[in-house]
Amino acid sequence: MMISVNPYEIGLNKNAANYVSLSPLSFLTRTARIYPNRVAIIYGDLRQTWAETDARCRRLASALIKHGVGKGDTVAVMLPNVPAMFEAHFGVPMTGAVLNTLNTRLDAEALAFQLTHGQAKVLLTDREYARVIRATLDLLGKHDLLVVDVEDELAPPGDRVGTLTYEALLAEGDPQYVWSLPEDEWDAISLNYTSGTTGNPKGVVTHHRGAYLNAASNVISWNMPQHTVYLWTLPMFHCNGWCFPWTMALIAGTNVCLRRIDPAAIFSLIKAHHITHMCGAPIIYNLMISAPAGLREGLTHTVNGLIAGAAPPVAVIEGCEAAGINITHVYGLTEVYGPAAVCAKHDEWQNLPLEERARLNGRQGVPYALQEDVTVLDTLTLQPVPCDGETIGEICFRGNVVMKGYLKNEKATEEAFAGGWFHTGDLAVRDASGYIKIKDRSKDVIISGGENISSVEVEDALYHHPAVMSAAVVAEPDEKWGEVPCAFVEVKPDHDVSQEDLIAFCREHLARFKVPKRIVFGTLPKTSTGKIQKYMLRQQMKSASAIE
Repeated sequence: MMISVNPYEIGLNKNAANYVSLSPLSFLTRTARIYPNRVAIIYGDLRQTWAETDARCRRLASALIKHGVGKGDTVAVMLPNVPAMFEAHFGVPMTGAVLNTLNTRLDAEALAFQLTHGQAKVLLTDREYARVIRATLDLLGKHDLLVVDVEDELAPPGDRVGTLTYEALLAEGDPQYVWSLPEDEWDAISLNYTSGTTGNPKGVVTHHRGAYLNAASNVISWNMPQHTVYLWTLPMFHCNGWCFPWTMALIAGTNVCLRRIDPAAIFSLIKAHHITHMCGAPIIYNLMISAPAGLREGLTHTVNGLIAGAAPPVAVIEGCEAAGINITHVYGLTEVYGPAAVCAKHDEWQNLPLEERARLNGRQGVPYALQEDVTVLDTLTLQPVPCDGETIGEICFRGNVVMKGYLKNEKATEEAFAGGWFHTGDLAVRDASGYIKIKDRSKDVIISGGENISSVEVEDALYHHPAVMSAAVVAEPDEKWGEVPCAFVEVKPDHDVSQEDLIAFCREHLARFKVPKRIVFGTLPKTSTGKIQKYMLRQQMKSASAIE
């Protein structure tokens, strides 16, 4: 019996000439070589070229190595959208270490948990957050964490909490440092924490391959031109800025950094630098279209905007069109590197009435260019639901733009990947064109201003109040933030507590954006086993809103 031999496997092996690990770090090297004098970063009066940016990233990498950072280590950053944050997306993984971008809105307890769980070796922090970082370090107690202060002229007053400054750290580094791409593109590049449905967040681990592909997918799916001028209205800490730090290196674009969201500053920068692209949650666009019309005077070009979160209502689409903003709706999660599905537009939609365009653009859409698939599966059979716009299933992703898994949490990882798909927990339908439309969330996560809030975490804080017998937190629609937490509370007999008391109590235990905006007192609906029926609370809230 002759053994069949595949001729395409004989002597045709991977080698240094025909195989290189995919990593978005390679984009920086290429752009710095081809466009060394093009402006990479604008921040206040700073104009930094791609050659200078490359040299600073190399300095950061070599300096971190001198401080003992290497493969498998974690470097955390607590930074707004400033140049150092952009540089960290390259300099940190150049060492083989993993970048952990911390949510700048978190409280000390949450930050202490993440720094401990992620075993951070170095923390880069902006002096704007000195107070919360000092409280975080107090909670950590004795530690070996190297804390580095990032300072700039546009930062508000704040004390130093570290042992050296960012510029002093870079001065220790080598601008010619020779670094290497990862031997395995499956190596971790970033760690991002997501609140999920429990108080303790899960650490999402992403890899070089996925970051490379989604950075390129941003370009392809959004038709981004070379040398795009991009305004940083989306926090870089959120899913690594949806991979756009790496995207901008790929297309040799210009990053216009913005410390704080302010409509006047946004329109000023758009006009001054001819901004072509920006991203953000619905609240960003709401702020822009609600700003005084005078701020838009002199704006003569179209700005392309990605919008994620709740489907953009008619008012937002109409307002953006009037403001010269062409929005595209995307969908994703931290586990899929940010946007991994897009409501791909069709030219003929432009001729449709506004409300019909809003309906079409409000869908979660189809797979991103380099994501293998996104679909809606029956929760029991894991078979695709029919494209009838009625049959509800769970949105699931599959492809190279999916996380490695959850750090130190094998059970959660296995559950997330059950049946060979990543399960989002979002319930949706597919319409006749195959586009996905979210109908509800199986996870009780509140998305407020683009940030995830765990209802369980808020409930846990409420339960710590001596007057609270039962508590349930659900999402309440909000014109500004999209959604905000609303708490339904059942008070213990012989106890008295006001809405103001509970809100003040929550502020002591939660980050401000997680604090309920409203407290509703009364007996909570429960099943025969005592489980609170949240769907009835949502219906109650909708009924109350309809009456108002």
